[in-house]
Amino acid sequence: MDFGFSPEQELLRSTARKFLENECTSAFVRARMEEPAGVTDEFWSKLAEQGWLGLVYGEEYGGSGLGFVDLTVLMEEMGRVVMPGPFFSTALLGGLAIREAGSAAQKKEWLTRISSGQAKTTLAWTEPSARWDAAGVTCTAREAKGGFVLNGTKLFVLDAHLADALVVVARTGEGRTPEEGTSLFLVPKSTTGVNVKLLPTMDQTRKLCEVTFKDASVPADALMGAKGQAWPTLTRVVERATVALCAEMCGGAQRVLDMTTEYAKIRIAFGKPIGTYQGVKHRAADMLVDVENAKSLTYYAAWAVDENAPEAALAASMAKAYVTDAYRKVAGAGIQLHGGIGFTWEHDLHLYFKRAKSSEFTFGDATYHRERVAQLIQL
Repeated sequence: MDFGFSPEQELLRSTARKFLENECTSAFVRARMEEPAGVTDEFWSKLAEQGWLGLVYGEEYGGSGLGFVDLTVLMEEMGRVVMPGPFFSTALLGGLAIREAGSAAQKKEWLTRISSGQAKTTLAWTEPSARWDAAGVTCTAREAKGGFVLNGTKLFVLDAHLADALVVVARTGEGRTPEEGTSLFLVPKSTTGVNVKLLPTMDQTRKLCEVTFKDASVPADALMGAKGQAWPTLTRVVERATVALCAEMCGGAQRVLDMTTEYAKIRIAFGKPIGTYQGVKHRAADMLVDVENAKSLTYYAAWAVDENAPEAALAASMAKAYVTDAYRKVAGAGIQLHGGIGFTWEHDLHLYFKRAKSSEFTFGDATYHRERVAQLIQL
């Protein structure tokens, strides 16, 4: 079995690294943290010019038609620089949901606009209960006047303040299980009755919002897929987004490891570099093991997604459970080994630690995914 990357994927990696090191510097990230938008129009246009916004969409939509492993390579490089902005919410959440469940007309309009950088989207799923299962969906969509009327509140919606449209998970009926009766709707943010409020967050590189729907009317063709049968599609979308998030986390963890080992070679204590002391060596070795294991699980999950393997769901949860803990531990160890300088605002380590913490709870923490792994293997 070939565990390596293709020449094209290595070229994508090197191109992405060079671009992001030039365009997404620490100063750029810090400036975006202070702004509500979290991205500039110029930077967004450059992402579109690189072809990354439509990387996994078909050529008929202006995309590149590449696979999920290719996207994993790109996400890892984005994680290395803690890239801010709505790339993840647009290309991985809203965009993938439209690709998986949208009608031909919805795909043609929105995937084409996303690929060209003319539109941003996101997924409005979680609610004040903060549950990731179907029982947490209480936002309702009742049929009225040939369309639907949405009521409810969505919480922790990524980049909703920037989105041109939201893919909304709502309940259109009751079934024998919580999964039955859930539907997806493509709702323009300009729809009357839709209100978006930006939330304060610990990780300022990721913007989260509260979205409320108060008698928000949408036409019948806003429905994505079959009414009341959205949960399997939503699950596939979130599994793929989870794998992409793991790749981003791997990139961040690798950068923390790189910064820490570089520092350990030049920081002098008691007459010699701290990297020569056994305690520091062992801690750095533990960080390396965590990073490499995290990458292995993530790459395998990406391969499983690309191949539509039966174990794709299991691989995604295995990766998220491990990578969640690994990134948090590596980021914490990096700060510890840097000593006092690692705790300062001027050093970049806090950017990675904050991203590790925010990513930890996105799509479920390690405990949630360990339970999901147990269920998937029927324990």
